[in-house]
Amino acid sequence: MTAAARIREKVDPLAIDTSALDLAKEHANRIFDHEDRYGDKPFHSYKRILTLSTQNRDELRRQLTTFFKELEVGTPITDLIRERAPEVSTSLDAWLIWMADAPMLPGKQYLFKLGTKTVNGVIEKIHHVVDVNTLQKDLADELKLNQIAQCKVTFSEPMAFDPYASSRATGGFIVIDRLSNGTVGAGMVIRAVQAALQDKSENVVWHEHKVNRVQRANQKGQKPCVVWLTGLSGSGKSTVANALEQALFLEGYHSYLLDGDNVRHGLNKDLSFSDEARVENIRRIGEVSKLFVDAGVIVITAFISPFRADRRLVRELLEPGEFVEVFVDTPIEVCEQRDPKGLYRKARAGEIKNFTGIDAPYEAPQGAELVLHNDRDSVEQCVAQVMAHLRRQGILKHG
Repeated sequence: MTAAARIREKVDPLAIDTSALDLAKEHANRIFDHEDRYGDKPFHSYKRILTLSTQNRDELRRQLTTFFKELEVGTPITDLIRERAPEVSTSLDAWLIWMADAPMLPGKQYLFKLGTKTVNGVIEKIHHVVDVNTLQKDLADELKLNQIAQCKVTFSEPMAFDPYASSRATGGFIVIDRLSNGTVGAGMVIRAVQAALQDKSENVVWHEHKVNRVQRANQKGQKPCVVWLTGLSGSGKSTVANALEQALFLEGYHSYLLDGDNVRHGLNKDLSFSDEARVENIRRIGEVSKLFVDAGVIVITAFISPFRADRRLVRELLEPGEFVEVFVDTPIEVCEQRDPKGLYRKARAGEIKNFTGIDAPYEAPQGAELVLHNDRDSVEQCVAQVMAHLRRQGILKHG
């Protein structure tokens, strides 16, 4: 590939934005440096590019096009374009264009395909949204259809990449919805996050314990797991969870109940009820549940946990068979009729925003290990169904 072609790959003259201009200026400066060292005469358009701004888009396009046409003639800069190893990081800044009707929510889990590798990750932060007509930058909490934003993306594992300006093949990626497997966004890598931010995680080392999880479980005579009760507010999750913990305790099992309201008094008291905060709420509970399972304990959770992807993420934290999803399938009409905390009434009156089932979605499980009908079965019957399932799975070994 010629030097001109390789430079052309670095900057698209039709991508009229500040980053394209900065790259063009960078290459122009490098050519001037080359002239100083080797006496090569640069083309006049390089000097003009150094003074351009993005205010006049037509003039910028014309000058950049001229820049690349003159490169086609040839200039002694081949040795200035050097191959380099790709960057490797778990976080990067990128330009992102959103292509789905449902908005992008920072903190929500997506799949990211970069090159031949696909990994889990989150769009951690929106730095700013850019108006494509005025290039004005605005703050935003979400990214809507056809909007473009500069974002921070964090992957579940290190990824190798180049800035998109250096290589389209290794600097471009797509964002995939975890539920539909449809492409919902496309991105262009700008840079890796600062190395100083990465050093923290790289210097944290996992320490193996002399007592392992199998020994802890055997000592308790049980198989640890997470019994994850999900359902609408007022469905009866907490009531069933409390009764289940009591039943396990009376049979001599070691268990612990994590209740949605209780956890928000401490661990998650800094979180709101926005979609992104709900995602973080479940992520934290998943990690806490994993620690309890490692300790050999049967964990019972009672959370609305409205998003399938987030419940799936918790499942993936655990070993096969350790996550027991229990859908408390109570119709919303029944939940509203019960309304023990008066929350549905307040939500209908507009006093509470982002209330699941009213103005925020609930994604019912597809393939839960157990479905309870708390509207027609008693609490005792629901508990009996859970206990029977745990015995069939070998989680409960006596009683």
